[in-house]
Amino acid sequence: MARAQAGPEGDAAPETVITVSPAGSVPLGRLGDEVRPLAYRLDVTIDPARPRFSGHAEIDVTLAQPASIIHMHGRDLTVARAVAIFAGRRLIGHWRQRDASGVARLSFDEPLPAGAVTLTFDYDAAFANGPAGMFHVEVEHQWYSWTQFQSIDARAAFPCFDQPGFKTPFTLTLRTPPGLTAIGNAPEQGVPAIENGLAVHRFAPTLPLPTYLVAMMVGPFASLEGQAPPNAARKDPLPVGIHSTRQNAGQLGFALDGSRQILGLLEDYFGEPFPFPKLDQVTTPVLPGAMENAGADLYRDDILVLDAQSPVVQQRDFGMIVAHELGHQWFGDLVTPAWWDDIWLNESFANWIGYRIGDAWRPDLGIMGDALSKGYQAMETDALLAGRPVHQPIAASTQVDSAFDSITYGKGGHVVGMIAAWLGDEKFREGVRSYIAAHRFGNATSEDFFAALADVAGDPRLVPAMRSFVDQQGVPLLAMRQKGDRVTVTQLRYTTAGVAPPESHWVIPLCLRREAIRRCYMMDQHTQAFTIEGKGPVFPNAGGTGYYRFELTAGHWNELIAGADRLSGGEAQALVDSLWASIRGGRGNIGEMARLERKLIRHPDPHAADAPDKALSRLVREGIVSAQGRRGFRLFRERLYMPLLKQYGFDPRAGAYAREAPARAQRRVQIVSALIGTGEGKDLRKRMDQATGAYLAGDSTALDPAWFDYAFDLYLFEGGPDAARGLVERALASEDPVFRPAALVAAARTGDKTMATWLLSLDDPRLRETEKREFLDGIMSRSATREIGYDWAAAHVDRLLASNDGQFFATRLPQVLGSFCSVAWANRIARDFAGKLAGTSGALELDRAIERVRNCGLLDDMMGEQIDAEFIKLR
Repeated sequence: MARAQAGPEGDAAPETVITVSPAGSVPLGRLGDEVRPLAYRLDVTIDPARPRFSGHAEIDVTLAQPASIIHMHGRDLTVARAVAIFAGRRLIGHWRQRDASGVARLSFDEPLPAGAVTLTFDYDAAFANGPAGMFHVEVEHQWYSWTQFQSIDARAAFPCFDQPGFKTPFTLTLRTPPGLTAIGNAPEQGVPAIENGLAVHRFAPTLPLPTYLVAMMVGPFASLEGQAPPNAARKDPLPVGIHSTRQNAGQLGFALDGSRQILGLLEDYFGEPFPFPKLDQVTTPVLPGAMENAGADLYRDDILVLDAQSPVVQQRDFGMIVAHELGHQWFGDLVTPAWWDDIWLNESFANWIGYRIGDAWRPDLGIMGDALSKGYQAMETDALLAGRPVHQPIAASTQVDSAFDSITYGKGGHVVGMIAAWLGDEKFREGVRSYIAAHRFGNATSEDFFAALADVAGDPRLVPAMRSFVDQQGVPLLAMRQKGDRVTVTQLRYTTAGVAPPESHWVIPLCLRREAIRRCYMMDQHTQAFTIEGKGPVFPNAGGTGYYRFELTAGHWNELIAGADRLSGGEAQALVDSLWASIRGGRGNIGEMARLERKLIRHPDPHAADAPDKALSRLVREGIVSAQGRRGFRLFRERLYMPLLKQYGFDPRAGAYAREAPARAQRRVQIVSALIGTGEGKDLRKRMDQATGAYLAGDSTALDPAWFDYAFDLYLFEGGPDAARGLVERALASEDPVFRPAALVAAARTGDKTMATWLLSLDDPRLRETEKREFLDGIMSRSATREIGYDWAAAHVDRLLASNDGQFFATRLPQVLGSFCSVAWANRIARDFAGKLAGTSGALELDRAIERVRNCGLLDDMMGEQIDAEFIKLR
């Protein structure tokens, strides 16, 4: 294997030794402040077509006291040489990796003095094949490499002190084959020189960064360069570039224009210019989502590769995710958490501002409706007994990845939105600006953020309110009784039927609405009464922004359902969510949800219009509803949705509705989804099948990408395993960022056992590791093949956990295991996987999956017959 270049001293390189030590002998969490990095200089040789890369790293540090041992980080690095330079001396060091997570010990034969020391390393390492550390992928016979360092994967690319509290400048040099583009966090200085046959790309020193935000991207990228024009916050133009693999060259303009516009909206919100001297937006085909590297964000291809005719859902994702990642440039990059226990604040705030600014960019797309949907989805997880608070202690680095879940994004984002709505937009923004101004280019904690908001609010109760939502798990359930102008509220913790609620208490920013009157209070007692004048029923969650559910008297439910068509989109979603929770809790009934669906079916907000149908569909998918009950649901859908189909029409051709309002286009997709599996959907299926055949025969105009999921499912249902194998071959031969994943996932969810077995054993060099994981997701989404996927996962779990993306697999696997529904299956999952996932980032997710499966089984045992009888009546 390739080795690092020899150091200037020419001494023989000691052999790298990796040992695994007891947890107590190495710092698996914080490294401490005995050694603090001050600056990095990285000189890395990257040829993406080779299996390994090499580097020379120099780290200026300061030692608080003399030391002969330094604990730092490096994972699976072959360190050929380590040297400490101080006071004109050079001392050879001995490098040993002490733990699989990448804790390393650098020892010296004599103590280093207190004060300034420079540590130098020559090393090499293997590229990863999945999105962790330094990874590479072949795309259309061209190799590219990217970095993805969050949370603790910088240590797989260079020796470092890999924790967020250490922020330093990085000076980067990348040596690449000539002709390749190299991208770092800072601007490249001049034209690359050629040295020893390699192009040498030298970058300006960065502003202070933690290791997890460092970026190195190399490849024959297609690039579209532009500028964000000056504005009130920034007097000079800002260089902005979009970079993707070559086949996407013609589809980068939308991302460039949208990124510039979103950037300007964020600068206006924060009241200051973009914190870094340039912005590059880069795509890769294998990243699960996106990453906020300072000045060099990284995205999955389909997030940036699109145009104005792309499906509404793809355009919404662009707006929200780009605003999220660019919002991080201030909130996370400019101001960084002091330790991983506050990473929730980074992600929760970015999630909220992503939706807010995305909605400001394109109000017509309905992006804010997605924000509330994610919050209500998070309540499903937060309602479990197995869980964690948003703000959780992180004792070891390996626990960090468990924080990147729906609790951080969905709940945390919704809680931030609740506080913003309670405070008012101007005061909340004033608090955000104050927080950033106080900690710019440094580190901060949750308490710093709380204090900034409480200061502008002039209300000290805001701090205990925020703490009560982020420092304890669970969803508040507000039992309300209205009598005239008086509303009495009792707070409980929400649980599903058969589960006793633990004792909990929140300080709740409560906003009520009665017709046009909105009143906000701070509820800090177990039971409190509030007065709100007006006529008609009180709506318990004004705007839908509160992170809580409500339970009402029968008459109050009926009044709200009767007037649901006059609610805002957010309030309609809140009403559906609380009624759904009431059903799961053994109190509400299917008939009430059916009445609510009839009321919301023509709501102008497609999120609200679709929410009741999604709730009923979930019970069907869980297997609680019998064949007769499913028939009742199909007939119910036909009566509701066929008139809408006649009104909206259906044309599967590409761009047929390009000039239509996005809300209308999205509603049509929902209508087709509801009808395509019904008897009245026969004509829909026929037209979709014909369009798919023409599309796969080469007519790219025959089928719009908005219909890919439904169209490919139908095509494979009619064509069987041969059609599925053919579609997989077409997908593997394509690098289209929308078609390829849609086709591969469709092949996995056919419900055909032979096909499922074939896919799980498919060994094709064009198939990426991330795509293999998606096969498992699709196979386990269908009841007919779920056990095949289960058995395969049980047989291969050890190998998959040990792979490059093992931490991602550890959290994804439990999510698909949670699709079963019985107490027996819950016990089996615990038996087969609890030991395997113990101590991994997926341990908590597995506990949640087991509880979901058990709760589903309990609901079926306790109420299955009643629920089924109510579905039968729907017809």
